[in-house]
Amino acid sequence: MEHSKIYNAKKLKTPHGDLIIEGPISPETLSGYEFHHDLVAFRPPAQQHQALIEIAALPEGRIIIARDRHTIVGYVTYLYPDPLERWSEGKMEDLIELGAIEVIPKYRGCSVGKNLLIVSMMDDAMEDFITITTEYYWHWDLKGTGLNVWEYRKIMEKMMNAGGLEYFATDDPEISSHPANCLMAKIGKRVPNESIEKFDRLRFMNRFMY
Repeated sequence: MEHSKIYNAKKLKTPHGDLIIEGPISPETLSGYEFHHDLVAFRPPAQQHQALIEIAALPEGRIIIARDRHTIVGYVTYLYPDPLERWSEGKMEDLIELGAIEVIPKYRGCSVGKNLLIVSMMDDAMEDFITITTEYYWHWDLKGTGLNVWEYRKIMEKMMNAGGLEYFATDDPEISSHPANCLMAKIGKRVPNESIEKFDRLRFMNRFMY
């Protein structure tokens, strides 16, 4: 399946100054930007910067960033699901996963995450894909935000809704292990019925198990 990536950008005004939200970004452009030292949610900043460069080089990989001049202060990643996850079992070329989203504490509450998703979906090519995200409460920064699990879930859901992602039921054991965990997805306008049916089968793989 061909993966076209059409660059889009918008300016976001915040109390701390204007940010540029842009992408999908090429690996070359990404490597030329500074990576903020507060982007520590998944791994040390230098390692995470390198991981984003590698994702951007994948045929399906998409990185949308928020930057303050030459410094990346937030990002969202899209790529094929991890081979160890059930979502990869269907070997679907038209299913991609929103793998990570992170914004530095300084810009939280400034609609950066929401705008990262809006710019992501400005690319018409996203209408050819089912985009999923799996939300697990143990990945959330409850301590840093001071929110409880349900308050955080509400904010997360609202942010994903800005990109057109909605709640989908599933019997995935990890998601089902806590009521705050959830699967969200956006089914692109041009996704064929057979892919939607395949996705439904992936969502409910334990239906006939006793």
